Amino acid sequence: MKISAIVAIVVIVAVVGLGVFFVWDTTPPVVSVTPQSGPVSARMTLVMTLRDPGSGLKNLTVEAVQGNKKTAILAREYPAGTREVRETFTIAQQPGLKDGPFKLNVEVGDRSSFNLGRGNSTALSLDFDYQNKPPAVTVLSIAHNVSRGGAGLVVYTINREVQKQGVVFGDRFFPGYRQSGDVYACLFPMPYNLPAERFVPKVLAVDRAGNERLTGIYYHLLPKSFRSDRIELKDPFLDKISGEFKHLFPQAATPLEVFLKANRELRDHDLKILAECAQKSSPTPLWQGDFLRMPNSAPRGAFAQFRSYFYHGKLVDQQTHLGIDLASLPHAKVPAANHGKVVYADDLGIYGQCIVIDHGLGLQSLYGHLSRIDVKVGDEVQKGQIIGATGDTGLAGGDHLHFGVVVSGEQVNPIEWWDGSWIKNNVTDKLEEAKQQATPAR
Repeated sequence: MKISAIVAIVVIVAVVGLGVFFVWDTTPPVVSVTPQSGPVSARMTLVMTLRDPGSGLKNLTVEAVQGNKKTAILAREYPAGTREVRETFTIAQQPGLKDGPFKLNVEVGDRSSFNLGRGNSTALSLDFDYQNKPPAVTVLSIAHNVSRGGAGLVVYTINREVQKQGVVFGDRFFPGYRQSGDVYACLFPMPYNLPAERFVPKVLAVDRAGNERLTGIYYHLLPKSFRSDRIELKDPFLDKISGEFKHLFPQAATPLEVFLKANRELRDHDLKILAECAQKSSPTPLWQGDFLRMPNSAPRGAFAQFRSYFYHGKLVDQQTHLGIDLASLPHAKVPAANHGKVVYADDLGIYGQCIVIDHGLGLQSLYGHLSRIDVKVGDEVQKGQIIGATGDTGLAGGDHLHFGVVVSGEQVNPIEWWDGSWIKNNVTDKLEEAKQQATPAR
């Protein structure tokens, strides 16, 4: 009997305590709005988070105030026990709401009986700029002759600050880089395997309010064909590959299975690393003139070469080689192709020991199958500086250099970048013209 009485007293005390807390909750709701200020458009989504762990949320009102006009944006009533809510909304086109500054007034109440039953409330008044007109984009460069598997450069101006800009086609986006004032430049690739009908490059600009502009450019796609090759897989080569990659594929039962898994599965991994390297590119060019080809070397594999792999006369795999193989003496010295900054220096899947150098504007060079790496991430290198030595690491079948050129994560034909005239006509001259047309930043 005594135990029951004690339990009853404890329950009564707890209920009374909760009731007092509810009645005398003096803590107002917590409100956060993203963004908190700046430009917004009718299509831009705002996010609001409301919390009241005490008595709980009761209601919410949101209105826009511009001059003497008030426009209701959002009104909510919340059921008892609501402690946290996330609201998303837009400042949709409203009669009388015009482009220009306005205030967003937010008021949130809770269910506390404090303040003579009116409860606690939180009020915010945030300053925004209503913008619904897309940014103006003017393309300055005229000729854009782009080869399949190659690259092009477009120069353009944007009349206000943007959060995203670059070149788009299909489902792909390649970022541009601000050069000076309101002038931007975007180096973009034409992927070797993209159908011609999907290559319709346009300049995209999205301002801070979320308004979007797409502007076409004049371009001409130059056709180009690529070689095919038949590769016979030999057991000594497969044993070498198995020794290098077996730890990644422990379930593979034979050296051939190890090779096939490495040849197929590591490529996607390598592309992700190259995409990460692209995020570390300088906004302005670091290179000067044409790119240096490794001296005294002979080509042993071409860009976009379609390779068919046979084992004992049976076709076992097919892949595309995205670079140029250059063979010289064993462990030949490898020079940096141009001025730049090292953004990767480590093992990279099929490329083995590998270096990636950034040259700015999303342009990077890749050196694969190295036997030795003489630089580290963050090093600034000069054209011709020795950065390592050739080797047969990764999926190499013999000592050589795999040299690649990458534009914003997409591998392109290195031959263009060995050609000083091509660089001058398609890249450098356009950048020089852009500097002359630049205006002060807005």
